[in-house]
Formats: sequence, C-alpha cells, structure tokens
Amino acid sequence: MNQQLTDIILQATGAQGIGHTEIIQNLWSGYGQIIRVKLHGGEHNSVVVKHVKLPDTTKHPRGWNTNLSHQRKLKSYQVETAWYEFWNRDCDDNCRTPHILALNHVGEEVVMVMEDLNASGFSRRMNSVGWTEIKTCLRWLANFHATYLKQTPDKLWEVGTYWHLDTRPDELNIMDDTKLKAAAPAIDQLLNNCQYQTFVHGDAKLANFCFSEDGKKVAAVDFQYVGGGCGMKDVAYFVGSCLYEDDCESMEKQILDFYFDALRAAVSEKHPDIDFEELELEWRELYPLAWTDFHRFLKGWSPDHWKINSYSERLAREVMARLNKAQ
Repeated sequence: MNQQLTDIILQATGAQGIGHTEIIQNLWSGYGQIIRVKLHGGEHNSVVVKHVKLPDTTKHPRGWNTNLSHQRKLKSYQVETAWYEFWNRDCDDNCRTPHILALNHVGEEVVMVMEDLNASGFSRRMNSVGWTEIKTCLRWLANFHATYLKQTPDKLWEVGTYWHLDTRPDELNIMDDTKLKAAAPAIDQLLNNCQYQTFVHGDAKLANFCFSEDGKKVAAVDFQYVGGGCGMKDVAYFVGSCLYEDDCESMEKQILDFYFDALRAAVSEKHPDIDFEELELEWRELYPLAWTDFHRFLKGWSPDHWKINSYSERLAREVMARLNKAQ
C-alpha cells in the first residue's frame, strides 16, 4: 500500500497506524481492488477500502472489451461515488448499507473508505440460501424501494441496472433471438415509463448481500449501477441470482406476496399518501417484463449462460404475446 493511500485511510479513521491488509476481491476487468485494512488506535478496528484505478490493459472475462464497455465502467464508479456522497445517508437499518468514511479522487483513481460490515455484524456471505435469507433480502429491497419512491436519481444512472438497454447495444445487436430482439425496446419503454418509479440497486445479486450470523439481517454493497427504475428489476434479478429454474417458477407467488407485504409496510410508513394498491397492481404486471428484460441481456451477452432456461423462455414468450396483443 502506497503512502498516499495510507494517509487517506489514517486521516479518514483517526487511526494511529495500519496493520494487516487483505484483498477481498479484485474489481471486474482489472479496475482495482477491494481490501480490508486492520487499524491500530482510533475507534475503528478495521475498514474496507475500494480502490478504483484504470487498468493498463482491459481484460474482460467474456471478451466484451470495447470503449463503450470502458466508458460504462467509468461512469459506474462516478455513480457509486455520488451514491455514497449524496444518497446513502437516507438508508436506515431496514435497508442497511456501509457507512462511508472518506471519498477521495487522486488523478483518475478513486478511493472509498467504508465501514467494515464484518465488524458490524454482517460477516456471512452465502452461495445458497433458504427461505429465511430470501425473505431478509426481499425485505431489504422493499425498504430500499420505499425509501426512494418518486425521487429523481440526480447524479446517478437515469435508468439503473447494468443491463439497461441503452447501455448494451452490442449485446442486443448480436442476439440470435430475433423476436425478443424486436420486442426489447417496447419492454424497456414500459419499464422506464411506469408511474411508480424508485431507485433500483441495479446489481442486487446474492453476492452483494452481507448477512448476520442468523440470516435475519442483511446489508447490501456495490452501488455502481444504482439509478431510477421499477423495483421489479431488482426483485427479478435477485431471485434469478439465488434460485434454480424450478424454484423460480414454483416460488414466484410466494416471493412476490412476501415482497409486496414488506413493501406495503414500508410505504405506509414512508409515503402514506401513495395509493399502494395501484402501485402493487402496476409492479406485479411488470415483474415478467423485468425478468424478460434481463433475459434479453443474457441472450446477447452470454448465450450459453445457465440462467437461460425454460422458465425464462416461457415468461419471454408470454410477454411478447402480451405486447403483440396490445398493438
């Protein structure tokens, strides 16, 4: 760790010195690292530092190495910085996120010094989950969506999620599924123009949730693709990240019922003026479209991906039939 980075961490935390450091993960395509830093003195025993720096050569795991891809990643880090600077403070314990201690721009590098969620009781990372953990994440999403209902995503992505159609023309152009390709703009428009807009996390996969030991509390990380949108985008993406095809289908009603019960409670507290029945009706109808929207991205980005399954194909067919009928 260089002296400049050390100075930023010590100034942010008031610590006397730095002890052991460990790499938590390397950022996608070589854009830096996330590290845990042990500290001596001060009130924090450890912090997590996200250090973003441009790679000498860009290596994308699936070969999507283009200037558009590079610019999208650059903006994603600008968005994440803005998130922590302007919006993160609005999240309460019902949609827990890491507290930010420092944001520094050093040339083309970004340094974010954050609370260590492990030290705050969110030390579990899970590759598979049961209904308890699914409910915990759905409750987090419901409270997050309720918090930002009808807000304008200033300095964030105008349309959240990393698979948003306008940012993925290359993946759309290469798609073999011509019917879904043709329907993609209409699906995108319906999601973007829904009456009840909120902020979406934009990458609400299981790997971005940090659990308490009992699985009943959770905090979320990675806000590179937070922006405006329909909450169903996060819900559909989360479900697809942690359940296999059969469970996605058999648990669909159970999942949506629980999410909307949690959303009702959060909205009644934060936005008592909103007609919740109207919101729920709109978003339930948009769930298959949100699922199909991500399915569209996958079919262009990685046509052999395991998430491309018969459940997703069926939902896509139903959505396209619905669109054709509406024309």
